[in-house]
Order: sequence, then C-alpha cells, then structure tokens
Amino acid sequence: MQPIWSDQLGPTTSLLSQRARKTPVTAKHEKITEALITDILGGRYRPGDRLPSERDLALRFASNRGSIREAMRRIQQLGLAEILPGGARVQERRAASLDVIGHLLSAGPLPDPVLADQILVVINALLQVAAEQILEFASDEEIEKIRALLPPLMKRDTTDSEHNQTRIALLRSILLSSQNLPLQLIARTLFEQLAPSLQSLADHVTLDRERYAAYARQLDLAFIQRDLPALRGIFDAFAQLNRESMLNAFANAQPGQEAAKG
Repeated sequence: MQPIWSDQLGPTTSLLSQRARKTPVTAKHEKITEALITDILGGRYRPGDRLPSERDLALRFASNRGSIREAMRRIQQLGLAEILPGGARVQERRAASLDVIGHLLSAGPLPDPVLADQILVVINALLQVAAEQILEFASDEEIEKIRALLPPLMKRDTTDSEHNQTRIALLRSILLSSQNLPLQLIARTLFEQLAPSLQSLADHVTLDRERYAAYARQLDLAFIQRDLPALRGIFDAFAQLNRESMLNAFANAQPGQEAAKG
C-alpha cells in the first residue's frame, strides 16, 4: 500500500532525492559528494571545521583533483560548506538547502520520526494556504474540478488503492490550482524527499475511513459556500489526522512490535 504522503508531482532531479530513491550513482564526483554529505550530516565534521584539502581528499577517494573540485562545488551549492581561500569550512545545517532533507530521512532503516513529522506539518500548512488561495481567487469551474475528486473519500468501502490515488490527486490538484509558484516549488521539494523515505512505513498505515469521509464532506461544503473559516478548520483536522496516521505507522513499524503483539 502506498503511504498517504506520496506526492506523484513529477520526477525527482536532485542528487539527494536520487539517494533516497536508491537510484544508482556511478559518477566518481557523485560518490565523493555522497560520502562528504554523510560525513558532514553524520557529525564527522562539525560547523566551523575545515574540510580536508583537495590533496587529502584525492588520496582518500583515489581520485583526481577535478572530481574532488566538482564534489566540493556541489557541497557548497547545498549550503553544507563554504569554500574560502584557505580551504572549505562546514556550515550550520540551517544554512543548507532543502535538498539535504532527503539525505537526513534516508540515513537509517526508518526515517527520523521527529523530522518526518516536522516536514508533514510544513506540507499541511502549505496545502492549507493553497486551498485558501483557491477559495479566494479560483473560478467556479476550477473549484468544481477539485470537488469532483472528493466522492471516493466520502465512501467507507473505497479500496485502499483508490483511496490513496484520490488523496494524491486531491493534494496535487489543490497545489497546482493555487497558481502560487513559490508554494508549489517548496511543497514539491518536500514531497519528493519525504515520500520515498516513507515507503518503509507503507504496510503499517491504517486509514481512519470514517474521519476521512466526514472531513471530505465538510471540505466539499466549504468549497461550495466558499467558507474560509470552515476551510481552515477542516485542513487543521486533516493535518491532525495525517500526523496521527504517520506517527501510528512509526509505532507499528518499530522492531519488536510484531513479536510483542504475538
């Protein structure tokens, strides 16, 4: 079963998202980049530390200086280090780009539940803003297209596959219909990196169909009436439900849970 947070918004392009999706990385400089990212985010090098020289890195990775320079250029693009005349120094994580999230999430057999929850909070907030903009500026025809996606969520006998596909289509439609490009780009970047790392939780997700059905009906009414306060309340409820579902999946996926239940 697909997790409810899958994005389906388009192809992944970043190096870190490739790693999260277990895409083979064959170029020498990309392997070096991956190793340095792991070292920095794993704490081998801390903020303010000087990274090894090109010569030392070339010896470590049995590589030429050209591959080392390309890897260092990518590390700087990610905001993990700053290249200065005297060498490269590691920067604080808060200076990094969003692309480091995929690496952090894929560091273990299960993603970090705290980080995953924080990302989901941001995604839910972005979706609410997108829906608010639709309510204020979209035409009746555009709103009708979104409402047409809701009926499968209102039913209790919808198959898991149809339920998943409907939720994904609804989130995608809301984001795209908002016509807010910065919002779309941020949400897409987060989705691309969060969804692959949550595949390990897919078999542990339990859908509360009754709550989904109730919220879907309320959302439909809010769109019909263009009721902004009601819309905000519904998205708060959806956000809480999604977070509960994910945290429960994490709890069920922890090693020893099945044995404890037996």
